[in-house]
Amino acid sequence: MKVRLINYLITFVLIGLAVWAGVSLYSSYIQNPWTRDGQVRANVVGIAPRVSGPIIHVEVRDNQQVKIGDPLFEIDPADFKAQVDVSTGQVQNAEANFKQKQQDLDRQTDLYQKHVSAQQDFQNAQDAFYAAQAQVVSAKASLELAQLNLSYTKVVTPVDGYVTNWNTSVGTYVTAGKELLALVDTDSFWVAGYFKETQLPHIKMGQKAKIVDIGYENKPFEGVVRSVGWGIFVQDGSGSDSTGLLPSVSQTIDWVRLPQRFPVRILVTGKPPVPLRIGQTVSVAILPEVGSTEGEQEKTAP
Repeated sequence: MKVRLINYLITFVLIGLAVWAGVSLYSSYIQNPWTRDGQVRANVVGIAPRVSGPIIHVEVRDNQQVKIGDPLFEIDPADFKAQVDVSTGQVQNAEANFKQKQQDLDRQTDLYQKHVSAQQDFQNAQDAFYAAQAQVVSAKASLELAQLNLSYTKVVTPVDGYVTNWNTSVGTYVTAGKELLALVDTDSFWVAGYFKETQLPHIKMGQKAKIVDIGYENKPFEGVVRSVGWGIFVQDGSGSDSTGLLPSVSQTIDWVRLPQRFPVRILVTGKPPVPLRIGQTVSVAILPEVGSTEGEQEKTAP
């Protein structure tokens, strides 16, 4: 009898410990959010020429690292140099005409003041002077535009980054406004961690996070929560975002109604074990804040 009671007692204790462990793990999972669904993201800058023409020089190769101001490629400047020369001649002609009209106005002013010429002649000279002045302004604007177009034939790097998707060679005719390549901005890397909506109340801005790159589980690095997403794309078509600008996050199991997942933007503050690349898979764990209440967290969050 005693043996049976002892066996029952042991069974109840084991069941109680299992229930306690399960509840504790679930509570820890909810209050200390963690997800394996994280991706490295960065801003991608599309590079498009501002003028059209054939490429005569290519200064970079695919996947090359570049700095701000580094040359990427050059478009044939011959036509644009000719336009600068034409605009320069127009400026000189407009200035010569302006000088002539100014001299005419000076003579007509003197004659009008001496009551030799009629008022109409004086007013006509004034009108011609102001028209010539406007022509000078217009000619100089055309020259400035021509000089700008000439400068646009040399395309340089606007940000520090990596050249991607570069498949163009010398002789290719490029069109103004049509993107040719992309630059991954090296100063903009962040981690997008997708957390369940039940976990979001326990994620605060400014909270630290531990990030682990796949394959480097023993080399975690740190990050800090910068923002929590305010919406995702509704895939059944019932949402108001018809353009698809909101992030699209699919549920992992189609036949079970699961909590939606929202992106949490995490700024990388630690040194990753490998260089970051867009699309890398990472796991993210939000670290609990010690000695801080929820109200204090909200006040200190940036």
